[in-house]
Amino acid sequence: GKRKIHYLFEDGKEMAEEYDLKTSQLVSRKWREKNTLGGSGKWQVEVGEPTSTLLGPLESELIKESSSNPVFMRKDTLSSFQWRIRNLPYPKEVYSVSVEKEQRCCVVRTTNKKYYKKFSVPDLDRYQLPLDAAALNFTHANNTLIITYQKPKEILAAEEQLQKELKKIKAANNGDGDCKTQ
Repeated sequence: GKRKIHYLFEDGKEMAEEYDLKTSQLVSRKWREKNTLGGSGKWQVEVGEPTSTLLGPLESELIKESSSNPVFMRKDTLSSFQWRIRNLPYPKEVYSVSVEKEQRCCVVRTTNKKYYKKFSVPDLDRYQLPLDAAALNFTHANNTLIITYQKPKEILAAEEQLQKELKKIKAANNGDGDCKTQ
């Protein structure tokens, strides 16, 4: 039920995107670039569930991240960028979400000084669009803070054009999974 598209850029960067076949909605986007020795680096997740690092059996028993730590992830909708921060138990009144135009980022703060997070919107940076405080809002439910930023019309138009192009592309090997390069 997913369509995976892999991009290779001239500067050596790679991008892999997954789209839901039914809704054409972006499920995940990962970036990777060459490391200093020329080998492939680790995937950096931009959109979707953060990948858990697979540790060896001994390491996972010795040191393990707390399951109650806040988990920050991005999950876009068709009309907006959306970030979710799980494991934040405070009421909605405690949170403040703002835009820092000079630093081109959004900031989440709590009045009780228990959580602080700065994050950028890479899509706006790629299109060199300014951040708009009016497009940003948030809600809190089930120990999860949900931050929504309405997509500008330029990005909506570009995504619509991209979807038209993706529909023209035929699947390389219909989910075979073994990608051979020559």
